Amino acid sequence: MNSRQRRGAILLLLSVLCAIGAFVGVLSVIKNVESKVGPERTAYRLKTDIAAYKALDPGQFEKVKMPERWLPPTAVTDLDKVSGRIAVTPLKKGSLLQDDMIVERPALQPGQQEIAIMIDAATGVAGKINPGARVNIYATFEGKRPEDKPVSKVIVAGAQVIDVGKLTPLEAKDPGDTTANRQAGEAVPITFALDTRDAQRVAYAESFATHVRLALLAPGSETAIPPGQRTYTLDGDK
Repeated sequence: MNSRQRRGAILLLLSVLCAIGAFVGVLSVIKNVESKVGPERTAYRLKTDIAAYKALDPGQFEKVKMPERWLPPTAVTDLDKVSGRIAVTPLKKGSLLQDDMIVERPALQPGQQEIAIMIDAATGVAGKINPGARVNIYATFEGKRPEDKPVSKVIVAGAQVIDVGKLTPLEAKDPGDTTANRQAGEAVPITFALDTRDAQRVAYAESFATHVRLALLAPGSETAIPPGQRTYTLDGDK
């Protein structure tokens, strides 16, 4: 082997050693990254915005893989958990689904009973009231005597909605009937979870009030209404 061949062999050996060193370095970096990141777990991200109190459906979420060490402890890793649940607050597209974002659909508590009434779709629901929402129930009554003024009352404060039915056409009632919903139109059956006293108030209002309306409360709002603000007449603004 002449000197030129020896130099070539040495350079080839050095190239091989450098390649081996680079390969070992890359493996070391990969191993170091893997040791820092750790194993991955499945989580779920919202594909669309979801309004508060809306029922959840698995089709609203997409599966994502995240390093376990970076995954919040409240992250939902099993999509079966959304079955029968609703959003407790408005959820935004792209957000990671977590346990504190969802709650079970509302159910009756001890001492409560279900009562359903028809609420005018145009003035009382407007598509914004869903199971889990809390509402104030207002009723407007005509005066008992010709000289009496009409009066509006808060008959139940902070009533919990447990179900919202389908839009239902209403037929016009006898013009002499002074009960609510006497005109033709559309209404929605709303079911509430109420104690006996409040259920009686709602039943009375549906039978004798000229109108019954709902006012949606923001999540976490106080439901108590001072006694002086539960009844209203136009004279109160004078």
